[in-house]
Amino acid sequence: MQYIKSVSLASFFLLVLVQGQAQPSFQANYDESKVPPYTLPELLKTTTNREVRDKETWEKVRRPEIITLFEENVYGQMPKAYDRLTYSIKNKNTSAMGGKATLKEVVIEVVRNSKSLKINLVLFVPNQQTGPVPVFLLINNRGKDNTDPTRSHKSDFWPAETVIDSGYAIAAIHVSDLAPDDTVNYVNGVLQLYPDQLTANDGMRAIGAWAWGASRALDYFEKDAAIDARKVVVVGHSRGGKASLWAAAEDQRFAMCVTNCSGNTGAALSRRGFGETVSRINTVFPHWFATNYKKFNNKVAELPLDQHMLIAAIAPRPLYATNATKDLWADPRGTFLSLKQAEIVYALYGIKSNLPANPPVVNHAIVRAPLGYHIREGEHNLTAFDWINFVKFASVYFKR
Repeated sequence: MQYIKSVSLASFFLLVLVQGQAQPSFQANYDESKVPPYTLPELLKTTTNREVRDKETWEKVRRPEIITLFEENVYGQMPKAYDRLTYSIKNKNTSAMGGKATLKEVVIEVVRNSKSLKINLVLFVPNQQTGPVPVFLLINNRGKDNTDPTRSHKSDFWPAETVIDSGYAIAAIHVSDLAPDDTVNYVNGVLQLYPDQLTANDGMRAIGAWAWGASRALDYFEKDAAIDARKVVVVGHSRGGKASLWAAAEDQRFAMCVTNCSGNTGAALSRRGFGETVSRINTVFPHWFATNYKKFNNKVAELPLDQHMLIAAIAPRPLYATNATKDLWADPRGTFLSLKQAEIVYALYGIKSNLPANPPVVNHAIVRAPLGYHIREGEHNLTAFDWINFVKFASVYFKR
């Protein structure tokens, strides 16, 4: 198993030691010369072979087609109905972070058919700002201590103080409230409200549930006078980065998307067969995606979509994607190529991409909208370097 040297040990064990489903015979490809020839589905051609030449046709015809393709074949449906949505603040501290911020611990309760789901939102708002402020919302797929509201535990995974000092609010929800990241217990969350999803081949699973939860947090931001709900940035790392992409594609209220080291079925092109594959991800993590997705485990060329189409569906809103040098599993080149493919949709809006023809050098961040990117030195992780550049990217777009 020599390929372990090409990815971080932490990433590797997360990927193979899940519910005893490790497959020692799997050999990931990390050789560009072994990437198979592939043809990507055309972005600007409808399912009836109609050419898309303007943003109106994109918005009314092609984009809805693409969202439907992803719903039916990858992430599952996104339920919209519920009976009641309420918010309560269980803790508030106006002198958090030594007086620099106000902490709000919010409980978002969603009720449907007499069943209730509670989502815990941690939110810090800078005290020095006047008027509503933009907010970064993290879909946290790591330990809850990374988003500790007491700040007794601090982590570069969610450097709240740094973001507050930059004049932005910062918030987080945890995936365990929405769908525990477990092949059995993932049903104990959002899917309790929508049990019909579990019997549908195009039903929502864990990744979809996390994206759904991000939208419920945005519902709350629309009610909080301290937050500019028109400037919400949804952020995710790894599997959380897959969810942030899907959240931003499904919910156009999100002003910006950040997807960090999201790899296969995130920002990277699936057809390249580099690093993690569709078959691998569906085998080790069968609870993440719709049942229909498994039909393409060994038939990726037959997918009616690829991930460049998901990035394009976020246009004209800005998107920032990242990679790390020791995280070949997430296919850095495939991520960059995916962004480059999506440029033609931004062009429909008269927006010129600032991406170079080839990936930038390590630790050089492209922070001018609409498409941002960097590959930093290091492991599969979310770091202070990443966050600093997310803030820079947002500040360019929000003109702050």
